[in-house]
Amino acid sequence: MHQSKVLVFGPMSFISTLIELKGYLKFNFQEYNDNINHQSLKNFDIFLFHEEILVKKNLINIIENSNAVKIFVSKNKTQEFKIIFNDFLLLPSSLNEINSIVDINSSKRIFKKNSTIQIKEYFLDKNQKKLKKKEKNIFLTEKEIQLLELFLIEKKPVTKNKILSTVWNYSSEADTHTVETHIYRLRKKIYDKFLDEKFILNEKDGYHLWKKEIKLPRIYIRLNIGSVLLSLKKARVVLKEKNLNLI
Repeated sequence: MHQSKVLVFGPMSFISTLIELKGYLKFNFQEYNDNINHQSLKNFDIFLFHEEILVKKNLINIIENSNAVKIFVSKNKTQEFKIIFNDFLLLPSSLNEINSIVDINSSKRIFKKNSTIQIKEYFLDKNQKKLKKKEKNIFLTEKEIQLLELFLIEKKPVTKNKILSTVWNYSSEADTHTVETHIYRLRKKIYDKFLDEKFILNEKDGYHLWKKEIKLPRIYIRLNIGSVLLSLKKARVVLKEKNLNLI
């Protein structure tokens, strides 16, 4: 079973209480200190911020830029904590309350991490079955979600046969026409809502989401100042303007 990793920001009195309860806590915790670098912060699932520690200005940057779940710990509950914190723990708290708030927020974090995928400038929410872009969204079928996941994983053109084997498991009820129909409907959905006709691309090798990088041939032109590397298109323009030698 996964145990959440919690980084605690607080006074020594608060840290000491947690140390006394360590054998009963259902999560692993570590006290924050200035030797913990920015990269190490990414290893923690949850940050517990005691109200007394927030006077330190250097913590504001950590609060604002971290993707960890941030829980505000205080003796007085105010609505202001919702601006930058995800949840609130009112002191004094029981052992069950401490374990519960960490467990619930850890589960939410895992659920969100596994359910939301960014594709280009869009977000695919698998739980709500929606493809979102800013304030707009469309509903997707389970097969459409599986198609997008496949394109996202491959990051190269995917053949119809590959789609059939992965999404339909070579079902007797599916053929290449089934693939074409589903992709046509999905592309139409996306265009009708987002006016994006290039979300799913199609070429002779198959379907994909990513534009291929086209490398144009380059050519050296000898100028008075030396040899210059130009694209073929630019070289043609230069050659047309002046009588230059190729090398």
